[in-house]
Amino acid sequence: MENIKNYLIDMDGVLVQGKKMIPGADEFIESLKKNKAKFLVLTNNSIYTQIDLAHRLQNIGLNIDADHIFTSAMATAAFMKAQKEAGNAFVIGESGLNVAIHNAGYIMTDENPDFVVLGETFDYNFRQVTKAVRLIMEGASFIATNPDPTGPSESGITPACGAMAALIEKASGRSPFYCGKPSPFMMRSALNYLGVHSENTVMIGDRMDTDIVAGIQSGMETVLVLSGVTSVKQIEEYPYRPGRVVKSIADLILP
Repeated sequence: MENIKNYLIDMDGVLVQGKKMIPGADEFIESLKKNKAKFLVLTNNSIYTQIDLAHRLQNIGLNIDADHIFTSAMATAAFMKAQKEAGNAFVIGESGLNVAIHNAGYIMTDENPDFVVLGETFDYNFRQVTKAVRLIMEGASFIATNPDPTGPSESGITPACGAMAALIEKASGRSPFYCGKPSPFMMRSALNYLGVHSENTVMIGDRMDTDIVAGIQSGMETVLVLSGVTSVKQIEEYPYRPGRVVKSIADLILP
């Protein structure tokens, strides 16, 4: 890893656990800066903007600015712009997704939208979901920020974007295009945003089914940390393997 200068780093389970920093995460980030390594923090969380996430990380002791954060909302907006330079979208999501789509030059409306966009939200509204189903059946393209079926909350596991997308898919008969991890589109978008190549970049994550498979499919070196949701035993359940397995991000601090 000493020769690798670029890093894509998952956030939850790697740098933070809930509202707490994982021990050694701050030292790892500072070691990247000291070695002038390029890096991005990747997250499938589309609720918050880059600035919001940077503030949350800084409050727990991680000195990461907004320009070093890349979200599934940003990947989704980039995909929309690549498909159509500007247009209309019906969006179910929070500020992180709304801001990214506005910045891409899109107008949010429920009148003949080009896209129906589903993201994470604090409270899925059944009327909005019903509207989304009808718009998709009328011809709007269906995209979603990420396929994660569940997400963490202070009170426990909650249904997430992937679960709601499955409901809309079942009702509309149309499958969504997922823009977040493990979609290669998000990985390419992040690499382009950072201005680096996959062959000189390492993906660090805690999930085999998103972080590690995304890294492998994108041609990157991969490192699995065991500080998140995956145990050593669970690695055997997958037909692919990470390039390296470590206990936590603290084991990757650069000299």
